[in-house]
Amino acid sequence: MTVRLTVAQALVRFLAAQYSERDGIEQRLIPGCFGIFGHGNVAGVAQALLESAQGDGTGSDLPYHLARNEQGMVHSAVGYSRMRNRLQAMACTASIGPGSTNMLTGAALATTNRIPVLLLPSDIFATRVASPVLQELEQPFGYDVSVNDAFRPLSRFFDRVWRPEQLPSALLGAMRVLIDPAETGAVTIALPQDVQAEAHDWPEELFAKRVWHIPRPVPEPAALARAADIISSARRPLLVAGGGVHYSEATEALRRFAEATGIPVADTQAGKGALPWDHPQAVGGVGSTGSPVANALAREADVVIGVGTRYSDFTTASRTAFQHPDVRFVNVNVAAFDAAKHAGTMVVADARAALDALVDAVEGYRVDEAYTTTHREHAERWNQVVDEAAHLGHQPLPAQTEVLGTLNEVMDARDVVVQAAGSMPGDLQMLWRARDSKQYHVEYAYSCMGYEIAGALGVKMAAPEREVFALVGDGSYLMMSQELVTAVSEGIKLNLVIVENHGFASIGSLSESVGSQRFGTAYRYRNPRTGQLDGDVLPVDLAANAASLGADVIRVRTIEEFRDALARSRASVRTTAIHIETDPLAPVPSSESWWDVPVSEVAQLDSTKQARKTYEARKAEQRPLLRPSDASGSQEGSS
Repeated sequence: MTVRLTVAQALVRFLAAQYSERDGIEQRLIPGCFGIFGHGNVAGVAQALLESAQGDGTGSDLPYHLARNEQGMVHSAVGYSRMRNRLQAMACTASIGPGSTNMLTGAALATTNRIPVLLLPSDIFATRVASPVLQELEQPFGYDVSVNDAFRPLSRFFDRVWRPEQLPSALLGAMRVLIDPAETGAVTIALPQDVQAEAHDWPEELFAKRVWHIPRPVPEPAALARAADIISSARRPLLVAGGGVHYSEATEALRRFAEATGIPVADTQAGKGALPWDHPQAVGGVGSTGSPVANALAREADVVIGVGTRYSDFTTASRTAFQHPDVRFVNVNVAAFDAAKHAGTMVVADARAALDALVDAVEGYRVDEAYTTTHREHAERWNQVVDEAAHLGHQPLPAQTEVLGTLNEVMDARDVVVQAAGSMPGDLQMLWRARDSKQYHVEYAYSCMGYEIAGALGVKMAAPEREVFALVGDGSYLMMSQELVTAVSEGIKLNLVIVENHGFASIGSLSESVGSQRFGTAYRYRNPRTGQLDGDVLPVDLAANAASLGADVIRVRTIEEFRDALARSRASVRTTAIHIETDPLAPVPSSESWWDVPVSEVAQLDSTKQARKTYEARKAEQRPLLRPSDASGSQEGSS
């Protein structure tokens, strides 16, 4: 039996029938679609979504959400999927040309973060009957090239449906990658605009309910034994918990392992909250913006157990964090690509399955009590520093650390803070006290300015029962604030905190550290006297802008006013923006770590020359991390 539908109608009906399952829990794999319509998809995907919304008699409803920026809607999709532990993925449809290429940054962000999203960029005419069409890029070396080919290196799966007959294989391939925890990321199916509207006779079984089972790969026994041998031989081990701990829902397994062995647990940006901040084995963030407690342990660790981490340069402090001359790595990761890093002993497995197995495999092993006592005493001293940073009483403008500390105190454990770029991710990883595994949502793999509001929208859609607080600096706000309109139009309540410091605080500090004197990092008038952008502060009113987009706005100047505004915002049913100015030069505690940003080797500026000397001294501490980690000295191959 067949049913006659357009390609777009078949696409929508298929997506509505896809489900994911893990641990016996079944749910829609594609719960909805973000989109902005243009001439490339208005007659295809848009028409199909309209029929779906009005009830086409098949029960194949695919809810549609009108976005305001194509990049923003991909960020929202990422926020949604991350909050759902990668068990669901939103679709995103855009028109041809700029509508589709606006999604490229979102695609890169999704793939870098290993988060599944389904991208449906519209494309040029397959028939070429009217070429070149509006917004078509022409290349003299091939007529089958379009701007959507730019998605290829950014996607974990890419296909272009030139003919209706190609749609089923493209869809099945896309679903396979979306649900694969080792391969997932941006999945792209490019849809020529004429093909979207073309009719075809489809086999009915294409639209049958299809359940995709998300696996929990168990560790291979020999790999588990090798890992257990190394861990059991460790005198100063450190576990680094990454995002994979959350996505595999392994927080309880991690707690059991940490309590059974006494091994301290540090976390990455994606892994923060894997253990509550006040758990005896929790030592805070590790790396460039981590806590001095975790970084001190990292420097002396003889065995590093990485669980669900991709070891970014911030996590490894640009390969200066782990200084023990014989340091060995045991890497638990569902992806062999990440498990093989730093010449580690590979345990290619689901994080929860592996941690449960390791508890039994290292039974009887426990770190020395003196080691435990030392890091707990260090943690107690560091907690005093964190308290001081949250209550500086800085004048005349408050410090950013006071804003973050107050928010941390006011938020309930199940509330969510969303952040991505600027100086706040560093302060957050160092100072934030996460009490729930989903409280901390910082996108720091791509660290994309503009993620915050759009990502928060996706988080709130995924977890409507939680209050969601988007922390956004003026730089990120100016990059992308449009999804505030989407939140308002959908009746989705967000709490927005606009922290304004009239420039790029993070890059300003970085610029100073590399001898570039904060050049070009402040929002100022051009000074006719110097010819530089170092004049008076610009009269930009971000609070008024947020109000113009439909948000309620509360302006505050002091931390006391900020605390009151947070309570008012939390109690409101409407999207509310709180605006506060901070001092970008206010003090921040040191992570006692480093990040490799090259400094000019030749310069006339004394500031740059001095920065280069410091840079060369820190470069000397970098290590290749190539020592074979298994006990025999031989490196195991990929599973």
